[in-house]
Amino acid sequence: MALWYLTRATGAAALVLLTLSLVLGIVNVRRFASPRVPRFLVDGGHRTTSLLVVVLLGIHIGTSVFDGYAPIRLVDAVIPFGSAYRPVWLGLGALAFDLLLALIVTSLLRARLGLRAWRAVHWLAYACWPVALVHGLGTGSDVRAGWLTWLSLACAAAVVTAIGVRLSDRAATPGVRAGAAAAITAAAVALAIWLPSGPMAGGWAAKAGTPAHTTTTSATTTTTTRTP
Repeated sequence: MALWYLTRATGAAALVLLTLSLVLGIVNVRRFASPRVPRFLVDGGHRTTSLLVVVLLGIHIGTSVFDGYAPIRLVDAVIPFGSAYRPVWLGLGALAFDLLLALIVTSLLRARLGLRAWRAVHWLAYACWPVALVHGLGTGSDVRAGWLTWLSLACAAAVVTAIGVRLSDRAATPGVRAGAAAAITAAAVALAIWLPSGPMAGGWAAKAGTPAHTTTTSATTTTTTRTP
């Protein structure tokens, strides 16, 4: 049980730090450099945040595998959509992890890759954030409890705010601003439709692909725990 709680806690903490890293990247952290805070310290803080996400995800994956509650293998953390436990939603987590690793590796090899190649992979890897967000909502056990939903929505609000700050630049064209606004609106509508009928609805565990024996074991354990 302790490993299961640790899995959930590290997953939530990783989402928060990943959101922070993304927000800093979107608003361009180098703007905040000053004589008192040199640019290399600002860049270092951004990089350190990303590395902390990887550490938390390592714990998150390790506790998921060794907990034994769900049939999750180590390979399921890197190869998407092959798990026996909630394959789609767990697969999204594996995909997000792969994208994050690509982001870290290309950042470390930036000098060898060249600016254009690095930038292309860098922006593609930022897709790990929405994928991780949906993974947490689809796989998480605390969506119906409320706190994970509100945490996810707060992270989404932070990212939207960062995008607004970035698009306030004079360099942003009206077409880019309109496209970003349309994409954010579409994502918000999709989330508002999916959550009530999906993770927040009854019977989501079975719909998400939870093996029947896992659900039965969980119910039996809960009944036994509550029985005096």
